[in-house]
Amino acid sequence: MCGMPDSASWKLPPLILHPFSGVNDAQRLAEGSQTNQLLQDLLPHSDVTAEALRKRILDSRYREIRWLYYIGKDVVRWIEQCLDFARSQDGLRHPDLRFQSFAALLTECPPQAVTEKLRKWGVLDFKKLFSRAIGINTLFAEFPRFDLLSEEFLQDYYSYSDSIFICRQNSTPFLKLDAEIAQFEIFTSGEYSNILERGLLNT
Repeated sequence: MCGMPDSASWKLPPLILHPFSGVNDAQRLAEGSQTNQLLQDLLPHSDVTAEALRKRILDSRYREIRWLYYIGKDVVRWIEQCLDFARSQDGLRHPDLRFQSFAALLTECPPQAVTEKLRKWGVLDFKKLFSRAIGINTLFAEFPRFDLLSEEFLQDYYSYSDSIFICRQNSTPFLKLDAEIAQFEIFTSGEYSNILERGLLNT
């Protein structure tokens, strides 16, 4: 359960995801798993060898990690904006309102409108998406070249990113937020640009 701070309802800055364009991106995460299943089952492929499948998996994993890294950059930027916003509001200043507060809000109990929008985009397990994006972004200050990542990490990056996220969340006490109190919206960058353009045209 999410906690409810002693405050009236307030609206956070919007979360804008620049690398995200919808269903095709959600399917991208499934691609590597499907290829991995082919390798594990050693299904008959007349012109695809096990080594070729292994290389395909590693390439797919690398692209998944890169995608999550840039989503993580947007999420971390949003959390920093939320912290700045909270510090500017007299009723929202709290010593335990931390990075982890907004990370938990996003991954555990976002507003219903946000979860519904993510489902329309094809994202059913948003907790894994955002927690892994934060984990990857915590691990890498800059996105690494392919040859700097071990095959072990590429094969099982999701377990490592899950562990990093849990470690970061558990590193300090934090205030939990309730989505009924802390409201926010989520947009792709193209969608948000269109909204801004319409707003400018109406002024």
